[in-house]
Amino acid sequence: MPYDLHVVLVEPEIPQNTGSIGRLCLATGTTLHLVEPLGFEIDHAKLRRAGLDYWEHLKVLRHPGLEEFLKTIPPDAPRVFFSKKAGHTIFEHVFRPGSYIFFGKETMGLPDWVINAYPTETVRIPMYDARVRSLNLSNSVSIAVYEAIRQLGA
Repeated sequence: MPYDLHVVLVEPEIPQNTGSIGRLCLATGTTLHLVEPLGFEIDHAKLRRAGLDYWEHLKVLRHPGLEEFLKTIPPDAPRVFFSKKAGHTIFEHVFRPGSYIFFGKETMGLPDWVINAYPTETVRIPMYDARVRSLNLSNSVSIAVYEAIRQLGA
């Protein structure tokens, strides 16, 4: 794949979401990074069910914590952080090959220190009805990955 995209799930809590995202990553040639602590065991039946029998083929890497992981990313690697608190939308962001696309845990999102440290790299997916607090994590990752692929010339 010419896109070299990386999906980073920070402390995911719901195995079905992670399984579905794993399937998406395999289908798009995207590397999946799981930042601990995880809210489930990696061999959880619901994770396997959502990822079906694809999990063993997925390029998935585990990391002990977000601060440590951020230090391992090449300094020039593009990063984009998703948060409903962001001032810019995904449609204003220009994705580049090698992008690391970060998502926070389902109940809390990304930590505020991340959003504050990377304000120009933090984007949101627009929602047009105020009654909706947030989108499902796996849906958000799908939107982001396919927007990145679209921009990169799929």
